Amino acid sequence: MKIIDSHLHAIASDTTTYPKNPIGGHQSEWSQQRPVDAAGVIKAMDAAGIAKAVVVQASTVYGHDNRYVVDTVRAHPDRLTGVYSIDALAPDAVQRIDHWEAQGLHGFRLFTTGTTMPGQSDWLGHKDSYPAWAHAERKGIPVCLQMTMQGLPTLRTLLEHFPGVRVLLDHCARPDLDDGVPYKAAQMLFEMAQFDGVHLKLTNRTLAAAAKGLSHPIDFLEKLVSTFGAERIAWGSNFPAAEGSLHELATTARDVLSSLPQPLQAMIFGGTVQRIYPALAEVSA
Repeated sequence: MKIIDSHLHAIASDTTTYPKNPIGGHQSEWSQQRPVDAAGVIKAMDAAGIAKAVVVQASTVYGHDNRYVVDTVRAHPDRLTGVYSIDALAPDAVQRIDHWEAQGLHGFRLFTTGTTMPGQSDWLGHKDSYPAWAHAERKGIPVCLQMTMQGLPTLRTLLEHFPGVRVLLDHCARPDLDDGVPYKAAQMLFEMAQFDGVHLKLTNRTLAAAAKGLSHPIDFLEKLVSTFGAERIAWGSNFPAAEGSLHELATTARDVLSSLPQPLQAMIFGGTVQRIYPALAEVSA
């Protein structure tokens, strides 16, 4: 089974060419403690048996300067595609989208929360962001959202305005799963399935959350797949932000998802992300 990682990061050792300018002004601890550059990403993928991957802009390192993602993808076009970060409120947001798309990246990321920005930012649904959303809908550009479940009501409003946008929720929007079946605390997440454009990144962070409290990973997976369908779920390692080697992260994911039928595993481990990012299907690895 060919595995495609929908979510990993690359951090340059060259801080002169690629200066740090993290969103929120604070660099993430993981990027300081265990950075992995482009060559290291490919080496880790080989060791983990991962054919291809989506390199997601490390917003807590470089902010909206996506040049290292561009250079990483250009260095390994047979293995990688990339997602860039933008300021959706900027007057030139549409121009920045076109710029980074022209550089060979596919899809942008909006960062509203994270380890360096706790809580859920309130700018997500601001009308100044509407041109970026309209452009994404018009051009078929996927949008990754690093957000919490507290932002889902705002996302619902956005999707009512822009129903054709394909959205990927990083880490499944960080749901609270401790209460176990039927996951009432995460009900808002499951209700998002009514929007056809909503897709989920099932990262190792989410798999770990599904094993806490009264939750069991198998129960969560069954609920997730029955609600959204495997064709709207994509596995992502979150390497190296997630602790452990890429091989360890992939092995953990394989073990957890082994309870699912093989066709569903194949979709989550590659089919979904390849459909969202067609560039991954244009080359062989």
